[in-house]
Amino acid sequence: MGSNSVPDGGAALRYAAAQARQILLDNAAGRLGVGAGGLTVDDGTVRAPDGRSVAYWELLGDGDFDAEIRSGVTVKPSSALHHVGTSVPRLDLPSKVFAEPAFLQDMRLPDMAHARVVRGDRAASAIVSVDESEARSLPGVVEIVRDGNFLAVVAEREEQAIAAAEVLRRSTRWRSPGAFPRPDALPMLLRRLPTIDSVVAESEPGSAEVERELNADYSRPYISHASLGPSCAIASWDGTTMTVWSHAQGMYPLRGAIAEILGLREDRVRCIHADAAGCYGHNGADDAACDAALIARAVPGRPIRLQWSRQDEFRHAPYGSAMSLSASAGVDSTGRIVKWRYAIYSCSHSTRPSAGPSAGGVLAAREKADPLPLPPVTDGRQPTGGADRNGVPLYRFDDSRITEHLVRDPPLRNSALRSLGAHANVFAIESFMDEIAGVVGADPLEYRLRHLEDRRGREVVTRVGELASERPPVAAPGQLGRGVAFARYKNSSAYLALVVDVAVDPDTGHIRVLRALAATDVGQVVNPDGVKNQVEGGIVQATSWTLKEQVRFSASRIESSDWASYPILRFSEVPEIEVVLIDRPELPSLGVGEAAQGPTSAAIANAVADATGARLRDLPLTPERVIAALRT
Repeated sequence: MGSNSVPDGGAALRYAAAQARQILLDNAAGRLGVGAGGLTVDDGTVRAPDGRSVAYWELLGDGDFDAEIRSGVTVKPSSALHHVGTSVPRLDLPSKVFAEPAFLQDMRLPDMAHARVVRGDRAASAIVSVDESEARSLPGVVEIVRDGNFLAVVAEREEQAIAAAEVLRRSTRWRSPGAFPRPDALPMLLRRLPTIDSVVAESEPGSAEVERELNADYSRPYISHASLGPSCAIASWDGTTMTVWSHAQGMYPLRGAIAEILGLREDRVRCIHADAAGCYGHNGADDAACDAALIARAVPGRPIRLQWSRQDEFRHAPYGSAMSLSASAGVDSTGRIVKWRYAIYSCSHSTRPSAGPSAGGVLAAREKADPLPLPPVTDGRQPTGGADRNGVPLYRFDDSRITEHLVRDPPLRNSALRSLGAHANVFAIESFMDEIAGVVGADPLEYRLRHLEDRRGREVVTRVGELASERPPVAAPGQLGRGVAFARYKNSSAYLALVVDVAVDPDTGHIRVLRALAATDVGQVVNPDGVKNQVEGGIVQATSWTLKEQVRFSASRIESSDWASYPILRFSEVPEIEVVLIDRPELPSLGVGEAAQGPTSAAIANAVADATGARLRDLPLTPERVIAALRT
């Protein structure tokens, strides 16, 4: 779903805490012999009007807390909250900053062995032959695990497992499935492959007459999670219960998938979550957990730590889907959009494994001797959506029709990555809005306001415009440009508007993002610093997606296998970022974790067009594409 922790989990915890507090007050009233309404609470101490007091800890045994949350339980009004709305230091940061053990990758258990999985260059590769003898003879090797096309090595030490895996890799011949498509043909390929077609939304035609039609196509490549820490898991099989430590995002779905793959009852599988260094949806964590479980079953009685290599991570983890978008608009004599057509071509953004058929999406499930079938292609649906997330603009357009075309047989492995389809959809829609504004001679910010009826959306766009007027463009070498973009994530979460300043070197095509100014409305702000963290992180990551990131592949394999072949934004390239929060303490909190992804890419593209006069519609905006656009 994405960006639901505070609005869903936070709200649930707030009501649970309010009911627990009321139970404690009722207990205190009985103890102190006064009415609950006359009691006050300060830092866990309940006080009666006459000064007598009792601590929460003393009251815990007096009441029954094993109760369902009652509807209508009273929560504190916003005016009575002391900590909500203030920035609270993160307790997890010191250990991470000072390189102390903080992640699953750092975890060590007694008598733990280390494992590596050996796979072909492509998912679904089949073993033709393998010679295990040399690998088995290496120092420290405990076991070679083979189950159909699943192949792994277990050793006493990690470096021994790595060395043995490399020997095993050289000793194995693989048969790969059919060739990959040409990467430069990917946008058109997505339109030619068999698809599941649906109408996402449509509205009745208005009375205005179309005076001019405009059309444009946009695309995004496959992109990687590029997690700083490769996927990892620890599994232990005692002959009865499989215990797995994982950084996957859903422990219960993962438990179901592992049980399905191993043929166990779910109550015989225990999954324990641990933090990891970077995960933005469904990366390789679920696969690594299932790898570890399959290996641990073959080596019972001791914990097995399985970590993917960097090459494994880039080649085998699910990607964020490539997308191809087609936009068409009709404007009337005043320049207003009176007709809107938008088509989304994409693979699924939701293949996370769980119990049942979806377990077949795990690599190990398809590699073992009795493989599970691939699950049917599905995707998230409106109102939150998957490929079609944010495919319905928040703007008011008469005569609109939005369609989704979900690819039945994806060329590459794909699943959920931060913001799902919203990133590419907002990039396309907000780029197109700028293009239309330019054609009709309108100011880009004013043109958005002309079509935006949502009051809170208008306030966010207006506020970022005010912020931009207070901050002159940054001076820098090259051709300077400024771009704006706006979206409400999922049309139900945070509102975010962004103004970006860029400098473009016309000789090299290099784009430098100089500054990003953001305004966001998240309803009630629980932790201002936390909100800014999310927006800043989203801007940095989406800047990297926009300028650099794409999964490169040839006919036979994924060529992106390290940081050289899959570059990401460097610290020296991070722009100056300023985030303004519109706090609405009287309204529910909204999820903000993925709100900046789409607006960032669109604002950068719009700024590049402002700087150069050249419109780039295909991500990433590489120097080669900039030079090609400047020459046309």
